[in-house]
Amino acid sequence: TAGRRLPHKSRRSRPEEEAGRAGEGADGPGEGEPSNKKSAQWDNMESDSGSLNSTGLATSSKSEEEKAADTGIGENCFVEEAVVPSCSDSLDNTYLKPDKEGPRKKLCGYLHKCSRKAPIRAWKSRWFFYEESKCHLLYYRTAQDVNPLGSIDISSASFDIKAGADEGVFEIRTPSKEFILKAVSKHAMMYWLQQLQIKRWEFCNNQPRSLVEDAVDEAQFSCSEAEHEFLPPVKTPTDVVGIQAASLPAPQSSVSIQNISLKHPWIEIQNTVHNLCGSRQNRGDGGGVVNFEETQENFEIIAEGEHVEAEAEETVSTETQEDTRMKSKPSFIRKTKKGNSGLSRFAEGTRQDKVASFKHQNLILTEEVKSQKELVKLLHKALEAAQQEKRESCRYLATTEKDRLELVRHKVRQIAELNKRVEALETERKDREHRLALKEEHVEELQAHVQLLMDKNQAKQQVILKLTEQLTKEMSNSAEEADTIAAETLYRQQEEVEHLKDDLEAYKTQNQFLNSEIHQVTKIWSTVAQREKILLMKCARLQAHNCQIESKYLMMLRKLQGLPDLASNNVEMVKGLIQEALQWSEKEEATVPVQQSPINQYDDYGFMTVPDYEAEEWKLLAKIQALEIKSSHLLNHDALEKPLSERWNNLGELIPSSELKSLLRCGVPVEHRQRVWRWIVGHRMQHMRSPGHYKNLLKQCEVAEHPASRQIELDLPRTLTNNKHFTSPTSQLIPKLRRVLLAFSRQNPTIGYCQGLNRLAAIALLVLEEEENTFWCLVHIVENLMPPDYYSNTLIGSQVDQRVFKDFLSEKLPRLTAHLEQHRIDLGLVTFNWFLVIFVDSLISDILFKVWDAFLYEGTKVIFRYALAIFKYNEDAILRIQDSLEIYQYLRFFTKTIGDSKKLMNIAFSDMNPFPMKLLQNRRGAHRLKLEAELRELEKIKAQYMREQAEHVASHLDGTVSEDEEEG
Repeated sequence: TAGRRLPHKSRRSRPEEEAGRAGEGADGPGEGEPSNKKSAQWDNMESDSGSLNSTGLATSSKSEEEKAADTGIGENCFVEEAVVPSCSDSLDNTYLKPDKEGPRKKLCGYLHKCSRKAPIRAWKSRWFFYEESKCHLLYYRTAQDVNPLGSIDISSASFDIKAGADEGVFEIRTPSKEFILKAVSKHAMMYWLQQLQIKRWEFCNNQPRSLVEDAVDEAQFSCSEAEHEFLPPVKTPTDVVGIQAASLPAPQSSVSIQNISLKHPWIEIQNTVHNLCGSRQNRGDGGGVVNFEETQENFEIIAEGEHVEAEAEETVSTETQEDTRMKSKPSFIRKTKKGNSGLSRFAEGTRQDKVASFKHQNLILTEEVKSQKELVKLLHKALEAAQQEKRESCRYLATTEKDRLELVRHKVRQIAELNKRVEALETERKDREHRLALKEEHVEELQAHVQLLMDKNQAKQQVILKLTEQLTKEMSNSAEEADTIAAETLYRQQEEVEHLKDDLEAYKTQNQFLNSEIHQVTKIWSTVAQREKILLMKCARLQAHNCQIESKYLMMLRKLQGLPDLASNNVEMVKGLIQEALQWSEKEEATVPVQQSPINQYDDYGFMTVPDYEAEEWKLLAKIQALEIKSSHLLNHDALEKPLSERWNNLGELIPSSELKSLLRCGVPVEHRQRVWRWIVGHRMQHMRSPGHYKNLLKQCEVAEHPASRQIELDLPRTLTNNKHFTSPTSQLIPKLRRVLLAFSRQNPTIGYCQGLNRLAAIALLVLEEEENTFWCLVHIVENLMPPDYYSNTLIGSQVDQRVFKDFLSEKLPRLTAHLEQHRIDLGLVTFNWFLVIFVDSLISDILFKVWDAFLYEGTKVIFRYALAIFKYNEDAILRIQDSLEIYQYLRFFTKTIGDSKKLMNIAFSDMNPFPMKLLQNRRGAHRLKLEAELRELEKIKAQYMREQAEHVASHLDGTVSEDEEEG
């Protein structure tokens, strides 16, 4: 700290601060916390000040590397700690004390700090100094003070500048407070902001890391040159920061008390007393007085090179600004001239009227020529008729008298006809004359109206001429006024453009800095997020390992509890351990309020994740099951679910393919399952599905009650008792389920309703949500996927599949089959319900829906694969049980203990191969024939038994009657 201090005698008259600064307020949080390091160095400096004979301040020369840095990103504003040479063995270092590591650059300088809590907001001058060890920006009243007034935590701060703020004003925001500072210029402000960004980055980069954090990519901490693309390097303002700023006296207000911090009087008193004591000691020891004049000259000589460079930079920037302003001057006003446009337009209109009249006359003459041509054609026809008549007369004179008489008669008839025609033509002529007279009257009226319009038009033209003349006169008079107004408007616009350019430049600077700030903060945040992710993954693995250990511990307690030869004392101890283990989760929730990966009580579809068993021995089993599920969830969620979701997101349009089949076998994510099921049902049922069919079935159910409705009402409360959507009578899904089952009973009267269909429809309703889609999904399962008579009264299809499954089990798992046959275990008691309801209420919900994903697409072959996989999954556990009753008890719940869906899927679709569908169909056909033959045989035996019973009853009745007769 001594490296940034000046001797007490160096304080001279301070320049007055800006006018209008008044009031006193808080200088920020943490003020009054003295720096221990600074106090210790200052005490050593004062204790040795009395023995000084002569002193001198020497500045360390800059290395080549430091000189190169002066033109770089602006690090040359740091104050170099001065090295004081020792004159003799008894002389100690004076006020400026070097560090052990040699000369190091420090960021310091005077800034104005806004007092926001004062009665009157005022700017106070403060000496700011950056402390690298803590990444804090300390501030003092002057550069010679010992104790800081406060500090700003730069490691967690963000920086901002406002486009509309005063020049040099910027903000530093910390989680606890906001600081408003002001530099002497915009250049100094940008330099401070860039240096603070660099210091914050270096501090975050140099933080110690644990073994887990070392896994984070170190390349993220490299301060790449990409940041300079947002904010170019700022040159060093050596006149306001650095050595020259430290050698100058602090700015002083016209009111002496204005710059004093009233919030920290004790620190002010300490600094004042310390300064006074130092001054007296320096005056008392004449030989040890520090020649501050020489010291100041040394500082000025050292800072001279930096000052010259800063002036050169300012000169270049000034020339650039002047060039910019010269270019921004617009060309002068353009003068617009307007002629007598009205007169020219009227003349053009007159010429157009003449052309139109000439065209009209041309059309009239053309019509007259056409009429003359028609007249010529008529005369030609008349001439031909006269010539024909002349020839007829010649022939008449040449003929005999009899022929003449005949011709006369013919002519008389023609004359009569012509007279009639003439009369008709005369009548038509009169009619046309009358219509012509009417049209002439109408034409006269139109001519009068046209004349009126022409008069109006002429009057309007005269008005237009007058207005045009008036407008021409006014335009000639107002041209000068318009030019004046245009000039004033242009001047105002130029001023607005200049203001807008200034605002644009401010916004550009703000944008560059904020981009740099966002870029650096984002890098820091991504690094912290990566570390947090690694820690969370490690915590999840440890938590899963802990769950596995707890599960094994509970399994061991359960086995100890089942030992028959266990002593009574040990039995009580085991029970106590079990009760304690069952309460672990409650204690953990009470002590640890935040869990890394909590398991919810219900899953996404409303199923209970942990079953609630009433029996005491089943509660321990539920606890083991919950631990297994939690362990599997923690280990496999990130490794399996996220890559699978990415594959589904990239799939696009659904079409039948091998890729879709593979994805369906892995399971469909919750967010895609509804869409996929709708597509499967719609694709497979498009030949049967018709619009309005479901509504028509519901109308039929309303008209007449179906015989199966009573059984449906009895089964509704017993549907999916471990699902919260069906446990409440007021649930919205129960009415939907009722309507779906009633509609199916109308759709398939052969089956009507069978127990188990309610659970199939409920699963489809949970995923598809809509009634009609659920109905068609149920139809798809019963009529397309399942064999015939699977849900009939005789359940022949279900019985056939049980026999086929036993054949496959003996082939795929021969050891397990032999073990079950040895203890006479009938698997049909366990597996019959698996096939009938497709594992509903048997597997946990997460695995159940993955089974249904593949089943809806591939069919019943999936049921055989998963049934065999379940026995393969637990084969070793079943083989270890040697008692028939214990095997039955284990088979009741062993499907609920399966939590690793990936392992079960690999067994079903890898270990059970080959599994051809043709082989399944052949075995179904063979067993169906055998079963039908057995059923016919049973029917014969039943019929024979009924006949024997009837004969026995008849003979008994006959014997009774004969005895009555004998008595009579």
